[in-house]
Amino acid sequence: MPVEVVPEWMSGLEDEDLAFIKRFLLASGSLKEVAGQYGVTYPTVRLRLDRLIQKIQLSEQSANEPYIALIKRLAMNEKLDLDTAKLLISEYKKGRDAP
Repeated sequence: MPVEVVPEWMSGLEDEDLAFIKRFLLASGSLKEVAGQYGVTYPTVRLRLDRLIQKIQLSEQSANEPYIALIKRLAMNEKLDLDTAKLLISEYKKGRDAP
């Protein structure tokens, strides 16, 4: 795959997410080793990995709903609180589904 072609699921990730993926791969998937590299606990790295997995799943699930994907990404990156995100998505869906 040429470098110019970035998979859709990667395009929504931040630089620090990509750096984490690189460390994870170079550590052969060892969360314990990655925790040591970052100087944090295993549960902290596990939480980070879980959030990264959610971002990737979200990207794949809502590829045809870019507005909803944006709102969810903002909430997952803690740039928008969860209640506001839910309200925005709900109102968007109401407007879209209205006759």
